Amino acid sequence: MILYTTVPQELIFPTEASAYGKQEIITYNGIPMMVEKVEEGKRIIRILSTNPADYMEQSIMPGQIISG
Repeated sequence: MILYTTVPQELIFPTEASAYGKQEIITYNGIPMMVEKVEEGKRIIRILSTNPADYMEQSIMPGQIISG
């Protein structure tokens, strides 16, 4: 695979595997998403839903902290 980009390689291919240990896939209010465990709860990394309406939901945007 050849990847032509101006983005540094470290941002595309992170070297630390420990960063993935905090991530998990959950279903929150019926919407599948990838979250990262933080002290305040869980921070949304990305929405994994196939329903386009789920991406318009203001309460579950990437970067937001959810409980649970």
